[in-house]
Amino acid sequence: MPSPDPLLWERDREQAVLSAVIGELRSARPAMVTVTGEPGLGQNDLLCWAAGHARNAGLHVLTARASPAEHELRYGVVAQLLAEEGPTTVSRLFLTQDRPGGLPGLNALLAAARDRPTLLVVHDVQWLDPASLRWLEALARRLPQVPLVLLTSSTGTAIDRPEWNVGTPLTGLASTIELALPPLTASGTAAAVLAVCGTPGDPAFTEAVAGATRGIPAVVHDVLDRFTRTGRRPDAEHVDHLRALTAEVVGDHAARALSELRDPAAVDVLRALAVCGDLLDFPLVCMLAGPHSVPEARLRAALGASGLTANRDGSPRVTDAVVRARILEEMPAGDRADLYARAARLAQRVAAADQGIAELLLAARPVGAPWAVDTLRRGFTAALRNGRRDRATAYLARALDEPLDAENRVRVELQLASVQMVIAPAAAERRLHGLIRSSGDCAGLRSHAVDLCLLGGDTRAARLAGTGDPGPDGGRGRRAVPGAVRAAGTGENAGPPDTRPGAELPCPTSLAPGDPAPGAAQGSGTSQAPGPRDGVPAEGATATPGTPLAEAAPPPEPGDASGTDPAVAERHELTTLARVARFLRHEDSELDVLPVPDLPEHSCSPAVAGVRAWEHAVAGVHLDASRRLARAAFAPDPTGRPPLVVPRLFACRALFLSDDGDEAEGYLGALLTEAHRQRAAISVAHVLSVRADLHIRHGRPDAAARDLAAAEAELPPARLHPLFVPYWTSLNLVTELQNGRLDRAREAAARPVPPLAEECATTSYLLFARGLLARVEQDPHRAREYFRASGRWLLRYGCVNPAVLPWRSLAAEAAHALGDGEDSLRLAREEVHHARRWGAPGALGRAELSLAVVSGENRTEYLRAAVATLGESPARTAYTRAVLALASAEREDAAHQSAVARTSRNTALPAGDIDPGVLMDIPGQDRHAHHGAPPARGGPPPPGTPSRTEAAEPAPRHGLSAVESETAALAAQGLGNREIAAALSVTTRTVELRLSGVYRKLRIRGRDELRALTQGSEGS
Repeated sequence: MPSPDPLLWERDREQAVLSAVIGELRSARPAMVTVTGEPGLGQNDLLCWAAGHARNAGLHVLTARASPAEHELRYGVVAQLLAEEGPTTVSRLFLTQDRPGGLPGLNALLAAARDRPTLLVVHDVQWLDPASLRWLEALARRLPQVPLVLLTSSTGTAIDRPEWNVGTPLTGLASTIELALPPLTASGTAAAVLAVCGTPGDPAFTEAVAGATRGIPAVVHDVLDRFTRTGRRPDAEHVDHLRALTAEVVGDHAARALSELRDPAAVDVLRALAVCGDLLDFPLVCMLAGPHSVPEARLRAALGASGLTANRDGSPRVTDAVVRARILEEMPAGDRADLYARAARLAQRVAAADQGIAELLLAARPVGAPWAVDTLRRGFTAALRNGRRDRATAYLARALDEPLDAENRVRVELQLASVQMVIAPAAAERRLHGLIRSSGDCAGLRSHAVDLCLLGGDTRAARLAGTGDPGPDGGRGRRAVPGAVRAAGTGENAGPPDTRPGAELPCPTSLAPGDPAPGAAQGSGTSQAPGPRDGVPAEGATATPGTPLAEAAPPPEPGDASGTDPAVAERHELTTLARVARFLRHEDSELDVLPVPDLPEHSCSPAVAGVRAWEHAVAGVHLDASRRLARAAFAPDPTGRPPLVVPRLFACRALFLSDDGDEAEGYLGALLTEAHRQRAAISVAHVLSVRADLHIRHGRPDAAARDLAAAEAELPPARLHPLFVPYWTSLNLVTELQNGRLDRAREAAARPVPPLAEECATTSYLLFARGLLARVEQDPHRAREYFRASGRWLLRYGCVNPAVLPWRSLAAEAAHALGDGEDSLRLAREEVHHARRWGAPGALGRAELSLAVVSGENRTEYLRAAVATLGESPARTAYTRAVLALASAEREDAAHQSAVARTSRNTALPAGDIDPGVLMDIPGQDRHAHHGAPPARGGPPPPGTPSRTEAAEPAPRHGLSAVESETAALAAQGLGNREIAAALSVTTRTVELRLSGVYRKLRIRGRDELRALTQGSEGS
C-alpha cells in the first residue's frame, strides 16, 4: 500500500535512510543530508516527515524555509532557525555588521546542541540569502564536534552551491548523504491510481497517467483528484479527458512557479527561452532577453530552481508546451509579437534552420524584410516534405502578411491554394475566386487559378473569370447536349455525327479519362463512316499541325501579334477552361450560365491544342489530328506562359485512346515530376489516377494499384470532390478485378457515393465497372443493364468513341449469353463501325473480337482479323484473348477437316487443348459462340480489294501449340516448373522452352502476367 501522504509514494528507501540518520543522532553522531529533485517530487514533504519523526523521538528540531522573496534579506533563514532561542538573539542578527568571525547566534546554538541533540531542517536551500549561506557553512565545519544533523532540500541547481554538498571540502568531516528523488515507477503510478480513484485503473489508463504527468507525485495526485471528482472510471475510454486535466494541472503549477520568480532578468530570459530556446544557444537567448548585469551562471541557477526549465544538452530548455504557453500568455500581445520578431531576426543572422525561423515568424509581427518571405516559402517546402500540410499552409498564409508586389503575392496565393485544395477545399475556393475577380492584380495568372479550381471540382471559377471573347456565334454559346437521343445503348441512333470543320465538337466532361463530351454524334447506329464532305481529309490532303482538320483556315496574317500577345493567350486559355467547366457542372438547367464561345480557330496556345485533341478523341474522328494536337499541348507556350494542368491531362487521355500509350505515359511522368516539384498534391493525385487508368488499359493491374494508393495518399477519398468519386471508385473496382480480389471488388462497388456522384459526368465509369463485376459473377442480365446504362450516360454527353469505354461490345456479349442474338449483333456491328471511324487498332481490334464472339459463321476469320489488328496495338490483354480464342476456333475447325485440307491452307495455328476461357479477361465471360452468318461490317469493300481477313492473315507466331497451351494452363494455376514437368512427363528444360514460347507469342513477360490474364478485364 502506498503512503497516506501522496507526495511520499515510493519513498520507502529515503524514509529508511532518514530514520537511520535520526537514530544515529540520538547516539550523538552528526551528519549532513541533502534531498534533491525537480519540483513536485516531494523533497519538502520528506523533510517534514523527518522533522516529525525526530520530534517523536524526543530530539530538538529547528526548521526554516528559504524563498525567492527573502533571497536578499540578510540572515533571513538563520532568523527562522533561532526564533525559538529568543527575540534578543534574532534582533542582533539584523544589527550586527559583517566582520571577521561575526556569526551571531552560532556559538549559542552549538552549546545548546551539546546538551540536547538537534536536527536543523532547511527547506529550499537554492534560495538561501548569502549571509545565511555563510552561517550554515560555518555550522557545517563545526559538525564533527557537535551532535547535530543538518537536513536540507533543494530543487534544481542552487544559486550559490553550499559547501556541505557531496564533493565539497567538508565531505570527509562528517557523514554526508545526498538523496536524489526519482519519479514514480509504473507500479507506483498504478498504486496511486488505486489509492486516489478507489479502483484499479486498466493498463492503458495507467500508462497514460505516467506519460502525461511524467511520474511527478504532486501532478499525479492533483490530476487523479480532479479526475475522480468528475465521476469517471479509470479506463481507456477517458484517456483524452485525463490528458486535458493534466494540461490544466501542469499549467497551474507553472503559473505558481512563475509567480515566485521575482528576478526581472530571469523572467526575461525565461520568456526568451519559451520563444526560441530550442533554436538558439543559451548565450544568444540571454542576448535576446536584453542587456542585464546578472551573470549567466546565476541565471541558469535561478531558472533551474524555478522548476520551469529542464537541462538538455547542457542548456536550460522549456520542454513542456503547456508551460511555454503559460509563460508567454503573461506578456502583452504586442510585446510577445515583438519578441518573436526579434528572435526571428537573430536566428536569421546566425543562420538557424529555416523551419525554426518560419515557426518564429508565425507568431511575429511583419518584419518587412525580403528574407522573411523566402524563409517562409522554404519552410513551406520542408513542411510538405515532412507531410505537415497544415503547417505548410500556415507558413504561406503568414508570408502574405509581409509586403509583396502584386505578382509575387498572386503566386504565393496560388501555391497556398494548391495545398488548401486537399485539406481545406472551401478556403481554397474562396481564395482562388478572389484572385480571379481581381483581374488587375493577377493578370496572366487567372487561368492558372481556374485550372486549379477545376482540379478541385469547382466549376464556378470559369464563369467568374469570363473569356472576353464572344466567339463566332456572337457570344450566344451553345448547349451541345442533344435532346434527340432515344433509347441510348439499344442500337437506335439520331444519325451520323456532324464532323464538318464548322461543327461544334465535344468538350471534355471531367478529369476522368474517357469522359464523354457534348457536341459529338448521338446514337450508336450503323451509318456509314463520314466521307470527305463530312470533315474527313480527302486522299492526298495534308493537315497543318496545330489545326483540327486538314481543311484548316489559313494561318494568321503576317504581323498579327495575336499568337504572342499574353492577353490573347490568357483569353484562349480561359475559353478552353470554360468549355471544360461547362460540362463538368451537374445541373444543365441553371439560368446563370454565361455563354461559352467555341475554341479559337487559330491559336498557338498549348491548352487549346490539348482540349481540341480530346474533343476529336471523344467524338471518334480525326485520329491523326488528335495525335498532333495532343503532342502540341506539351510544346512551350510562345508567350512564355507556364502550362496548365487540365488541358495536358486531356491531351494524355487523347494519346492513350489513340493507342499511343507509351507516349502518354512519358508525358504523364513529366507531369508528375512537375507536380511533385511544385508540391501540388491535387495535381499529383489526378495525374496518378490517369496513369492508373492507362495501366489498367494496358493490363498492368499491379502498377495501377500502386498509383491509386499513391493518389489516395496525396488526396484522401474523404477530400475528393463528388464529381470525381465515380471515376476513382471505378478504377479501384477494376483494379481489384484484374488482380483477382473479387471480395474487395464487391466492397468497392458497394461503397456509398455522394448524391452528386450518382448523376454526374463520371457516372458512366462506375456503371461500366459494376457491369464488369456482374460479368465476373456470371450475371449477364445485370451486366447488360449496367453496360447499357453506362452507354446512356456516355451518349448523353455525346461520346461515341468505343476507345473510351467499349460498352456496346460488352453489352453485346451479355445479350448473346442471354440468347438475344439480334440485339447482340446490332451492338457489335455498331461498335465496329465507330471503332473503324476512329481508326485506332486497339479499339477496332476489341470491337472485331467482340463481333467474333457473338457471330456464327466465319468466326475464325473474324478472330484472325482481330488478332492482326490487335497485334498492332498495346492492348495485350485483348490480344492474348484473341489469340487463345483463335486457337480454340481453329481446333474446332480442324475436327471437321482432313489433314490434307489443313496443309493446303498452310494453317499455322495448331490446335491445343487449353480452354480459351482460362486465359481470357475476366472469369464469367461468354465462351459459347456458335457459327452463323457473317455480319455486315460497315459496307462492302471496293471491287478488287482483298478482304481484311485475307490481307491480315496472322503470322505463325500468333498460335499456341497443344503442348504450349497445356503447359500454360498448368503454369497459370500456380504450378512450378518441376511440378509441370512431372505432370507432363517431360524434363524441366522442356517446360522452360514451352513457357518461353508462350510468353513470346502472348507478348507477356512472365508468370505474373500469365496469371493476371486469367483474371484480366477486357475493355477496362
